[in-house]
Amino acid sequence: MRLLYPLAVAAMAWCQTPAATPAAGAAQVPVKPETVVATVDGKPVTAAEMQGLFRTVGPQVQQNAARDPQAFLRQYAMLKRLAELAEKNKLDQQSPYKEALAAGRMQILYQAAIQHTYEHIAVSPEEQKKFYEANRDRWTQAKVKVIYIPFTENPPAQPPAGGKKPLTEAEARAKAESLVKQIRAGADFVKLVKEHSEDPTSAAKDGDFPIISKSDQIPDNIKQAVFALKKGEVSPPVRAANGFYIFRAEEVLLKPYDQVKDEIFNEVKLARLKEFLDSLQNSVQVKVENEAFFRQAGSGSEGQNR
Repeated sequence: MRLLYPLAVAAMAWCQTPAATPAAGAAQVPVKPETVVATVDGKPVTAAEMQGLFRTVGPQVQQNAARDPQAFLRQYAMLKRLAELAEKNKLDQQSPYKEALAAGRMQILYQAAIQHTYEHIAVSPEEQKKFYEANRDRWTQAKVKVIYIPFTENPPAQPPAGGKKPLTEAEARAKAESLVKQIRAGADFVKLVKEHSEDPTSAAKDGDFPIISKSDQIPDNIKQAVFALKKGEVSPPVRAANGFYIFRAEEVLLKPYDQVKDEIFNEVKLARLKEFLDSLQNSVQVKVENEAFFRQAGSGSEGQNR
């Protein structure tokens, strides 16, 4: 393991050091996959093989390899020589390396199997459209205006110099209820926004609030209040963490199919992949033949983690 340490440090240093940038305006000549682009210990390495190597490493190494592929080649040659040395000494047939190689192979193969299965799951446009129609409620959106009345749990006895006296929760609720009555009696909503709303972002836009979707991660009571409204209707005061909202529905609309079809495509594919994996899991037959072994193995791992 000590032998690997300097190599690992060198590899990390190469990954973290920006490589030289090619001269501006240098011509990029296409290289055929079968073209021999280097030799390693006298053995040819083609462009296709180098590209394949690039794809096997992590994103950071890929980025540096793209900037300085020759450094990547030198690093690969060193690792290849060490791997050959390990095989010469039959380390691949000894524990724990033999088991680690088998585990690594299994990990690569199961990931490949999942990826292959996912890529070959077919979802037709008709299925996407059917999913959209069956879940129209999910794509419903509301365009609203809002008045926000904040409150403070423990307001100071005296208001801050030059500022408004903070309201208690009861005072804020009473004020919001009064505003709702005025609006439902015909008061100008936008006028009340400018006079009373303390959400500066929406108040500066006559109360316009970002479009709300049913799939948004917002408190349920706000979502329920908003989507219970029809166009032009005003909600009762809706309590939030530090204030009350009054919503007026400007428009209730359905997100167009073209905007969500890719999302639907991926969701259906993932659902089918999950079904496949669940079915596969259920088909695997596992029977414990020696309970004592697994109890000992479990207690041993707990001791190592302490």
